[in-house]
Amino acid sequence: MDSDVAELYEVETKRINEAVKNNPDKFPEGYLLEVNQNEKIELVENFDRFNKLKHSTVFPTAFTEKGMYMLATILKSPKATQTTIDIVETFAKFRELSRAVSQLSKTENELTQKSLMQKSGEIIADLLENDLEITDAETTWEINLAMMKFKRTVRQKKK
Repeated sequence: MDSDVAELYEVETKRINEAVKNNPDKFPEGYLLEVNQNEKIELVENFDRFNKLKHSTVFPTAFTEKGMYMLATILKSPKATQTTIDIVETFAKFRELSRAVSQLSKTENELTQKSLMQKSGEIIADLLENDLEITDAETTWEINLAMMKFKRTVRQKKK
């Protein structure tokens, strides 16, 4: 969503929308999704994080992966550069995870399945645990995908 993108880039939402408005040729069909009234209502009703939209007269814009890449060509600052690098890396990890999960569903070899499960778990851990502080704690997280469930427990100690 435009407000989430603005938060990532540490700018106001209106600056993101201005960049889009001032560069319409860079956002062809499939790069942005404009949320309509019914979709906005559904977002507000189903997701607490969108409560700020409840009384807003503005309809938010959602960026697709291609739209995020194109936005990166417009925003120019050290923060924008680092944010863009982080976004590109995250999309690459999600594609890698998608490939591993797809392969997992196609193989019956138990050793290969175990290897793919481990690889998938490592990718998920990398995506979710990127900025954890090291403490004397144990963190358990679980992701339930349609055909499999990942459960990972991380034990951390102070360095």
